[in-house]
Amino acid sequence: MKKYSTAFIMLMMVAGAVSAAFAGEGATADAMARAIFYGGVAIGAGVAIGAAAGGGAAGLGNAIRGVLEGMARNPNMGGKLLTTMFIGMALIETFVLYGLLIAIIFLFTGIFDGKAGF
Repeated sequence: MKKYSTAFIMLMMVAGAVSAAFAGEGATADAMARAIFYGGVAIGAGVAIGAAAGGGAAGLGNAIRGVLEGMARNPNMGGKLLTTMFIGMALIETFVLYGLLIAIIFLFTGIFDGKAGF
């Protein structure tokens, strides 16, 4: 729990520093709002790819564990189990790449900048 509170305090400090940096005389409220918005989009993209990578790693670990247990119980099925495991690993990795693709879309396309009616 302490780890999360420390991360939250650090996030608030960064947000305060960003707002203080944009609070100069030349900055407008629109520029501050856009900076905070794009900062939030960047944080959201990072969380999305982090969750996708974590889920993919857990899935791959579970798949490998299952195949090794199956091979230990019946060594004659090793070839078929490995083939199935590699197909499953490719599918799991595809889902992680989809998460990366969504994060890249969030960051670089600008579809959520308020101009498209969202």
